[in-house]
Amino acid sequence: MQQPVDNTIKDLLNSKLSAIESHLAADVLSYFGALVNGVDGWFRKVVEELAADQQKKDKLVIILTTPGGSAETVERIVNVVRHFYNTVDFIVPDYAYSAGTIFCMSGDNIFMDYYSVLGPIDPQVQNREGKLVPALGYLDKIEDLIEKDRQKTLTNAEFAILQSMDLAELKSYEQAKSLTIDLLKQWLVKYKFSKWNTHRTDPDKIGQEVTDEEKEKRAEDIASDLSNNKKWKSHGRPIPLSVLRDLKLEINDYSENEQMKHLIKEYYDLFIDYINKNNNPFFMHTRRFI
Repeated sequence: MQQPVDNTIKDLLNSKLSAIESHLAADVLSYFGALVNGVDGWFRKVVEELAADQQKKDKLVIILTTPGGSAETVERIVNVVRHFYNTVDFIVPDYAYSAGTIFCMSGDNIFMDYYSVLGPIDPQVQNREGKLVPALGYLDKIEDLIEKDRQKTLTNAEFAILQSMDLAELKSYEQAKSLTIDLLKQWLVKYKFSKWNTHRTDPDKIGQEVTDEEKEKRAEDIASDLSNNKKWKSHGRPIPLSVLRDLKLEINDYSENEQMKHLIKEYYDLFIDYINKNNNPFFMHTRRFI
């Protein structure tokens, strides 16, 4: 999936990755590319190799850059990393859209800065031509056409579009939407909220114990917001740290840590420069794999 790396760049990347690992006291895995079928097997190979290292740490940090992909692929990747690591954190220096956002929600912590963005959880599914398309856009369009039909304002052209839709295909879009919401809720409660034991911001509840029901309600609210296509209006809408915090999703701003900010910038600039120069659609890096 990725091109060979020349020794000079390899040594530089490894050196800068090692500095991040030392600072975070964690194993680090960097991934660039879509989260599509086949990538999960690649993750398995690389993570197994890293976990077999005698210097394996208890925590894995994933530096993630992705336009999104398949929720099913992300689910298999999460099963892999959680098999070997009890703690998994995410760093998003640039963007992690759609399925990448869902992937981040499986982490114990998410680190971003003012430039970093996540996206709506709009799953990408294969249409009848085999192309990946955002499911929520199709479902919203069908809903609009059905509403027009109820209002007796549906045009002949729109009726033809509605009639041409494959019901099995639409069902797969609905299932993909349901899966993304279920995964996000499940992972938020199990991982992201695992250490959320007392209320810290609600003035009426500060210091009180957080119940399982409250964790589930918060996860449901976040899932509902992030899957609301009418709110974001675009599959690729960038959602910055400040807006995510408004959704009551706790995000760590790594720019507040000068050393961490410097280490990530130096590494990531080199990482992206190499990818751009070689036009690599996929790239993965650990201290054991490049």
